[in-house]
Amino acid sequence: MAQQLRARVITASLGAVFSQAVVSSFSEDALSIFNSPEYVIFPGFCDVHVHFREPGFSYKETIASGSRAAARGGYTAVCTMPNLNPVPDSVEHLQRQLDLIHDTACIHVYPYGAITVGEQGEMLADLAGMAPNVAGFSDDGRGVQSRAMMRQAMLTAKALGKPIVAHCEDNSLLRGGCIHDGNYAKAHGHLGICSESEWGQIARDLELVRETGVSYHVCHISTRESVDLIRRAKAEGLDVTCETGPHYLTMDDSQLQEDGRFKMNPPLRDKRDREALIEGLLDGTIDMIATDHAPHSAAEKSRGLEKSAFGVVGIETAFPILYTYLVRPGILPLDKLLQLLVVNPRKRFGLPLGCDYSVWDLNAQYEIDPKDFLSLGRATPFAGWQVCGKCMATVCDGKLVYQS
Repeated sequence: MAQQLRARVITASLGAVFSQAVVSSFSEDALSIFNSPEYVIFPGFCDVHVHFREPGFSYKETIASGSRAAARGGYTAVCTMPNLNPVPDSVEHLQRQLDLIHDTACIHVYPYGAITVGEQGEMLADLAGMAPNVAGFSDDGRGVQSRAMMRQAMLTAKALGKPIVAHCEDNSLLRGGCIHDGNYAKAHGHLGICSESEWGQIARDLELVRETGVSYHVCHISTRESVDLIRRAKAEGLDVTCETGPHYLTMDDSQLQEDGRFKMNPPLRDKRDREALIEGLLDGTIDMIATDHAPHSAAEKSRGLEKSAFGVVGIETAFPILYTYLVRPGILPLDKLLQLLVVNPRKRFGLPLGCDYSVWDLNAQYEIDPKDFLSLGRATPFAGWQVCGKCMATVCDGKLVYQS
């Protein structure tokens, strides 16, 4: 049967077992139309940073709509952030999310538990109770401001064998900013968000990692100083990983427009920051690419650059953007991209692959149109971009979960 499979299987160093699982799945009639040399097959992508907004904010996104959008992007596993209502800060609150995942998700969805009660930074959440059912602990959406609280969280997470997944943001340095404190902000009269608001808290946390020995993962890094700090921490032997997003790798603040679809947190930074992030990908400082898929309603994103909610969607466009603007120009090898999207995130968070894969037509060319999204969110800075690479089908646990 292996000789009959004409689509090219790209394994990202996953070996013969994965390839054989794909070959077996292609014996199903549902996938026979994709058995052609014009298609390639990738292992299921894994995004360790998404917001599916349920429970509490289902008008923005649901686990059902978010997981369908993920499948359309070639993803078969995601980790969901805890800024929900109720916040998953206890076994009872977490169970509401677990029930929704069980009933409505079409791919693997792994929640994070909150670090502090209500993500308020004042009292440690029930980390021990939640540990068996979460990928790690995060207060994403806001940084843990107290050094003592973060130290306590790290010690507890270390004892439980779970990572701390840190949104690094020093509130005292935000000063009401809405975009990067750079040339665009100055030219258009916007208050800026300085780079130190991110890297300063990373520096604080790395000191605590040296003390506690916790497994520590940094969310959505955007500055060259952050890259340098993490590079040095890894050279020192600290148990540290990090992620960045497709928009930080392909855009900078010179491309901003007075539109809410360009407002995200952290913001788009300077060209030199983007170049440092790419260097960090190539030398292994940055371990994975995560979308920080953060849908909002149309009303919340229609208030202009200054007053719109922070957050953009990205899980349906991530691979086409990265393939078109990093791989095709020769900036990033395809195998390296698959390490960042498949192997490294699963290894870091202990997430299995199984028989999960997606089928792509890498020659398909089209314009990104938010009206086509399966996500309830439509705000993307990539609207109108020309890309190559279309997901034709996604299989999770041997089941077809998306077909173009």
